[in-house]
Amino acid sequence: MIKIYRLIFLLVFPVLSVAQQEKLLSSHNIPSDLRENANAVVRLDDIHIEVKSYNKMVYTNKRIVTILNSSGNSQVGTSMGYDKNVSIRKMEARIYNSRGKEIKKIKKNDFEDVSAVAGGTLYSDSRVKYLRYTPVDYPYTVLFETEVEYNYTAYIRRWRPIEGFSISTENSRYVFRYDPSNELNKSESNFEKFGIINQSKAGEIHYEANNLKAILYEEYSPSLKDITPYAMLNLKNFSYEGYVGNSNDWEGLGKWMHEQLLLGRTRVSEKTKNEIMTLVSGLDDPIDRARLVYQYVQNNTRYISVQEGIGGIQPIEALKVDEVKYGDCKGLTNYTKALLDLVGVESYYTRVYASPNNIVDINKDFVSFLGQSNHVILNLPYEGTNIWLECTSQTSPFGYNANFTDDRNVFVIRPDGGEIVRTKIYTAAKNLLDAKANIVLTEDGDIEAKINLKSYGTQYGHREGIQNSALKEQILHYKDYWGYINNVDILSMSYSNDKDTIVFTENIQLSAKKYASKTGNRLLLSPNFFNVLSNVPTRYRDRKLPFEIERGFHDMDEYVILIPENFEVEALQNETLIENKFGKYSYTITENGDNTLLFKRIFILNKGDYAKEDYEDFRNFYLEIVKQDQSRIILIKKS
Repeated sequence: MIKIYRLIFLLVFPVLSVAQQEKLLSSHNIPSDLRENANAVVRLDDIHIEVKSYNKMVYTNKRIVTILNSSGNSQVGTSMGYDKNVSIRKMEARIYNSRGKEIKKIKKNDFEDVSAVAGGTLYSDSRVKYLRYTPVDYPYTVLFETEVEYNYTAYIRRWRPIEGFSISTENSRYVFRYDPSNELNKSESNFEKFGIINQSKAGEIHYEANNLKAILYEEYSPSLKDITPYAMLNLKNFSYEGYVGNSNDWEGLGKWMHEQLLLGRTRVSEKTKNEIMTLVSGLDDPIDRARLVYQYVQNNTRYISVQEGIGGIQPIEALKVDEVKYGDCKGLTNYTKALLDLVGVESYYTRVYASPNNIVDINKDFVSFLGQSNHVILNLPYEGTNIWLECTSQTSPFGYNANFTDDRNVFVIRPDGGEIVRTKIYTAAKNLLDAKANIVLTEDGDIEAKINLKSYGTQYGHREGIQNSALKEQILHYKDYWGYINNVDILSMSYSNDKDTIVFTENIQLSAKKYASKTGNRLLLSPNFFNVLSNVPTRYRDRKLPFEIERGFHDMDEYVILIPENFEVEALQNETLIENKFGKYSYTITENGDNTLLFKRIFILNKGDYAKEDYEDFRNFYLEIVKQDQSRIILIKKS
C-alpha cells in the first residue's frame, strides 16, 4: 500500500507543479494588493546554490516576473555574467502574454552576448549574456531559467526578496547548501517585520518570502536594502582563482590579502626612482613629500580600467604602470603606494564601495573577501588622523575625497592585518558656499552685479568642474543656475582653484533687465538675488518610510545693494531666524545710510536620519525658507 501511495505522489506532484506554474504565468492571477504601486511583480524567484567542493559551486534559478507597464521593463532580470571562472550551463527564457500563452522562446545562443565592462576598459574577459526583447503589449510575463557553475567559492549571491522600489514579490525562495564543517559568515536584516520564513539548519540556509507588497519610492528615502529583507553569506574558508583564503576576521583577511595579492608588486624602474628622490630632495615633512608624489602620479599617468589579474582584485604591478603610464584604480593606487614607499611615507591599499549618489558602508560585522567594495583608494595615516587619496583622478586635490568615498566604512589592508576604518566626514560647516555680491539697482529696476563665490568641502566638488567646460557651456550653466532671473546676461567669468586649501573661487559679472518690478513710483525688489530656494520636498499624506539627509551643507550669502539716489526704503522685512534639528536659517536686510542695503542669509542643513513622523516638520522648514527667500521689499521714489 505504501508503494502505491508513493507512486501516486510521484505521478500527481509534477502535475500540481505544472498547474502552479501555469497560474504564475498568467497576469490575471496576480493578487490585487501586489499590483498596488507596482511596475513589476516577481511571481517566483527560486534560487538554489550548492557548494560541490572547496573551489566549485553551482547556482540554479527559476524566475517568473510579470511586467505591468513600461517602467517595469528594467526588472526583467534576464542577464548573466560569465568569464573564465564562470560557466553558463543552461540559459533559457520564455515570454507569455497576459493570459499565460507562450509567444516567444529564447535559447541560450539567442541571448545578446557583450563585454561586461564599459568602453573605457582596455581589456577584460568578463562578458554578459542578456535578453533583448521589445514588448508589444502589457502586461507580459517572462520565465527565465539558468544554471551556472562557479570555479570559486569566495562570493555567494545575496538574497533580496524585494528587488527595488515599485516591485512586489509573490514568492521568493533562497536555498544555499554547503559542508557544515566549513563555517559560514552570515548577515540577516529586516527579516522579522516582513514575515520571512527561515528554515535554515546545519549545512543548509533556507529562506522564503511570500506576498511582499511593492514599496513606493519617497523623497529622501534610505537605501532599500537598509529597510527591507537582505541576507549576505560567505564561507569562512574560500577559494578564488587558485588561492585559498580565510575570512574569520578583518585582521586575518587583510594580512592574507597583503601577502597573497599585494606583496612584491611595488617595484619601479631606477629612472622613476631617481626622479622621485630628486623631486622630494630637501623636504623633511612627510606630507610635503606625499603631495609631490601624488602630483607626479597625476601628471604622469591616466586612468583606464584593466580587468585582469586575480578576477580584477589584484593590482597590476607598479613596474607595469611605470612602463605604460596608465592603470585602473587598483594599479594606480598600488603605484602611488610604491612611490610613497620610496620616500618613506606610510600608506596602505584600501578597498571601498565608492558612489557619488549614496554613502555605502562596508558592513564591519560581515567579514567578506568580495561583494562589499568596488573601488580602491590609498590611506595615509598621519599624526592620529587619516588622509585619503583618490589615485584615479588627474585633477582632484591632495586628500580630497568628498562626494565619492567620504563618510563610510572602508577596509584598510596592512602587512600585519586589515581593519575597518571610517573615511573623512565632511560636516555641514565644511561644506560651505560663501557668496558675496555688489549690486547696483537702477530706477528702471535693472541690475548689474559682481558676484564672488567660494566653495569648500562637497560644494567644491559640485562646482569646480565648470572651469573645464567650453565658454558657451559656462554661460549656459550660470543662466540655468540663476534661471529665475529674467533677461540675465553673463558679462564675464573668472576662476581660481586653490588645491592646497581646497577652495574654488568664481567671479561672475552679470546684468539683468527689469529685475525689480516697477509699480507707479515704487520698486518691488527681491533682495535675495543669487541663492533662492524654490524646490520643496514632496508632500505625502501618509508617508511610509523614514528619511535621511546623507550630507549637510552651509550656504552663507552677503550682498551690498546700491539703490537709486532718488529712491528710499518704504518697507523692509523683519529679521528671520529658524533653528531646529534639521538645520538653521537666518535672513536679515538693513539700511546702511548711504543709499545701500546689506542683505545677509545663512542656510545650514544638517546630516541625519529621521523617523517618518518628522517628515512634515522637515517639509515645513523648507516651506518657510522658500517663503522668506522669495519675499520682497518696497522702495519708493522720494517726493
